[in-house]
Amino acid sequence: MYAKEKAEILVASVTADAHITKAGHRPYVPQALRAQNLAALEMVDWVLIDLYATPIETIRVLQPKYFAKGYEYFADGPSVQTQAEIAAVEDYGGEVVFTPGDIVYSSSALLAHHVPQLAVDKLLSLMESEGVDFADLRKALGSLAGVRVHVVGDTIVDAYSDCTLLGAAPKSPTFSVKYERTERFTGGAGVVARHVRAAGADVTFSTILGDDPPKDFALKELAAADVTCYAVIDRMRPTTCKERFTAHGYKLLQVDRVDNRPISEHTLQLLCESLRRSPADLVIMSDFRHGLFTRDSIATLVAEIPSATLKVADSQVATRWGNILDFPDFDLITPNEREARFALADQDTIIRPLALKLFREARCRALILKLGPLGTITYRRPGDELRDFFTLDSFVDWLVDPIGAGDALLAYAALALAATGNLVVASILGSISAAVACERQGNVPVSPAEVEDKIGALERLARYA
Repeated sequence: MYAKEKAEILVASVTADAHITKAGHRPYVPQALRAQNLAALEMVDWVLIDLYATPIETIRVLQPKYFAKGYEYFADGPSVQTQAEIAAVEDYGGEVVFTPGDIVYSSSALLAHHVPQLAVDKLLSLMESEGVDFADLRKALGSLAGVRVHVVGDTIVDAYSDCTLLGAAPKSPTFSVKYERTERFTGGAGVVARHVRAAGADVTFSTILGDDPPKDFALKELAAADVTCYAVIDRMRPTTCKERFTAHGYKLLQVDRVDNRPISEHTLQLLCESLRRSPADLVIMSDFRHGLFTRDSIATLVAEIPSATLKVADSQVATRWGNILDFPDFDLITPNEREARFALADQDTIIRPLALKLFREARCRALILKLGPLGTITYRRPGDELRDFFTLDSFVDWLVDPIGAGDALLAYAALALAATGNLVVASILGSISAAVACERQGNVPVSPAEVEDKIGALERLARYA
């Protein structure tokens, strides 16, 4: 309001997302949404998103009579950067003014106090800028049926054993619990295959299993899901099984039955043969580093994939050290922040530059970096320009069990990219399916009907807003 009093035309400048690097997961509000909020103000005539790191280039082009900054930039004396801006304005005869007042609306302070829920607002802003609407999401969801997919990866049988807490053992610092029941799910790459099949795709699944009861359980579930399974049975290793013991909703202990040794050359050749005899539109490599994927085996398996086939990789390694950079030149990779930091040996860089660095080193066509409850950041071009990257907040309304969310995102994002070629649509559908997976217990395939219900809920919120 103070600036508008100085001249007839007020131009409000917004710093581009690419140049906001002062905190780990910023900007919280993307540039398009910030620009829309400013444009809604009656006193603002024009809004621009400044693609330069500082306003000096824009000052030289526009040459405003007055350049207005908040009082906080002057209170303790102008910084070196502010002095450079003053010099640029005075160079053509303009004047720098500092708006009066002693209230500083620090975004960092506001976010520390209370994080606003802007998931739907950010989604609408992204969809509007990309020419995508909710009907397009539903259309894309319907186009997933019939895509030919080959999933290669580690099968994990996830077991949830519910117990009742009896108390502490009298002679040792040990919890005493009463066993109640166990529920099992086919997880790992197995549930990725089941997600993809539930979405309507034609699925072939190549994996390694031991010769034991968990193998029988996994094969039965995969057959019931109508997944064509090529399982190499290795009698020298167990089927990977992870059992979680819980009491009153709290996880007490996890027991893993695993053999993480690299697979034999004979087993590798059998997996290569399964890739050769099963033509696919999309190959998904779902890596949990339990022996199937090593740097050498990855190169051998990838050599069997035709060049026209879409290649997608994920390396979900909670307790193992896999490296997503072992999957170079893929069409899409979907690691989480921890996996990205390990791959780059970088624990310090903030999120957006970290994602850009990984995108460039992986030489991938697209990157969806999973940030847990903070959502995702997607890169589609290796730069800092407008629309080279975009973010989505999490769509989870009520968190029940986050295990398996990455599997759902991988399956639906990869399928949507194969079916539509639209990375924005793929990222949105992947994020929505991950939210559905988080809102229930167990690693259960997400159905298109559930995704469509979530789309409808978001659309209703958007209309209300």
